[in-house]
Order: sequence, then C-alpha cells, then structure tokens
Amino acid sequence: MEDNIKDSKQLISEIQSQYTRLSKGQKLIAQYILNNYDKVAFMTACKLGETVGVSESTVVRFANTLGYSGYPKLQSALQELIKNKLTTVQRVEMSDDFSDENVILNKVLRSDMDNIRDTLDGIDNEAFQDAVSKILKAKKIHILGVRTSFVVAQYLGFYLGIILDNVHVVRMDMGDAFEQIVRVGEDDVVIAFSFPRYSKKAYQLVKYAKEKGASIISITDSLFAPIASVADNTLLVNNSMASFVDSLVPAMSVANALAVSVGMKEKDDIKDYFDDLERMWEKYGVYE
Repeated sequence: MEDNIKDSKQLISEIQSQYTRLSKGQKLIAQYILNNYDKVAFMTACKLGETVGVSESTVVRFANTLGYSGYPKLQSALQELIKNKLTTVQRVEMSDDFSDENVILNKVLRSDMDNIRDTLDGIDNEAFQDAVSKILKAKKIHILGVRTSFVVAQYLGFYLGIILDNVHVVRMDMGDAFEQIVRVGEDDVVIAFSFPRYSKKAYQLVKYAKEKGASIISITDSLFAPIASVADNTLLVNNSMASFVDSLVPAMSVANALAVSVGMKEKDDIKDYFDDLERMWEKYGVYE
C-alpha cells in the first residue's frame, strides 16, 4: 500500500484482511479503529496506545504493518475517510484537546502553518500555471463557493476584479445561483472552491457550467471531492481541521497566489488603474 490519498478508500477493508496476522496488541488497536475510526482520526499515537492499553511503539508498528511509513500517514488516511461525514456536533465533540484556552492560539496557528506547508509541498505547479493561463484567456470568469467557501470566493473575486473587468462572483444571497450563471459558455472559466462537508449546490453549479462548455478550475482538498470530478484542473489545498472551524488559510494563500500571478501579467493595466484610484481616493477623502 502506498502513502497517498487513495489509501483511505481501502483502509477499513485492509485492516479487516490483515486482522488474523496481527499481534495481540495490534488486534486491540484494529478492533478499536474499526469501532471508533472517527475518534482515532484525531488521536495521537500516544493517546491511542493509552486508550487501548498498548505502547506507543505498538501503535507505530501497527501503522507500518498496514503499509504506512508512520502513524501520521495512517491518521491522515482516517481523516480523509471521515471528514466529509462528520457533522458539526461530531467536530465539536472531537475538540477535547482545545479545552485549555492557554493552548488554543498556539494549536490553531500551528495547524494553519502545517496546512500551508502541506499545501505548498503537494500543489501541482503545472496545474497552477494552467489555471492562470485560463483566467487570462477567459471571456468571463465566474467564481463560486458555498457557505464558508464563499468567503474565499469573494476574496479572490475582489482582487481579480481590480485586475480584470470580466469577473463575476456568484452570490448565494442574491437570487438563485443558477440564474446568475445561466449564460455561462465555452469561452468562460469557473473557479470553484469546495471543502468538507462538500456542498451539493457547488457541485451542481460546476456540473452545469461544465455541460455548457466552460473550463472548470477547482480549488479543493481532495481529488475525490465532487467538484474535482468535473474539473479541467484541480489545485489541492490542505485543510485538516483543528476543531469544528475549517481552516481556510491555505485556500486564501492560493487565492493570493492566483491574484498575484494574474496581476504580474497585467501589471501595466494595474498601474494605470491604481493611479486613477489614488486620485479618486484623494479627491473624496477616502483615507485619513
């Protein structure tokens, strides 16, 4: 078995098939995971060992037996397996490690740092450059995100709107979203953000745009995400949850990178635009 995103799909069946060959201590771990994999996904190796009554090294060896290079890889596969199924209540219940207010700031910021680092290590640079090229060539750029993802969509739309004059952010609070993209065509690009729990509406909108011939750029956390299945290229963003609050920091960073990359290719127009803005701001006293 390889350490990659596909492992989570076979993880439970792999544990079951290996069970008879496991040591006594490893069988205790296997039984606990099969019955409580949603909890184990957020346990350290030490905590799991304490819970089932085995040593931390036994937990690590168990992960190795399944073909993972270490326990963190097994944990990541478990998180991938469950993250789209977790309700908000379940996320709250798994936030016991955040009960100490003295460590919350440290843990949350470090989690965001880890997510950015993992995103940087895993993102496809060729897909990123292709996305920039598609944006620059598009007749119209539609940007969408549902629920918390709308924050990132709006953020990217704001900055691309400074650079280009053909940007449209699909608003979920202004009429039906399908009505806003009904004229999408084959010369257009749709940039879609979607993270667990994946929104059906986001997938339906992207699928509709794809059927109309538009190019789809998906920014999501997994190649198994619904919108990725219909995308022309996908930018993978790590968003392992620190608690019941989703980590949108890496998605914001990728949005920044897209805006900057597009802006650098249109920098002469941007300069003229900002010159006009500065004169307007000064005339109307926008800033102190």
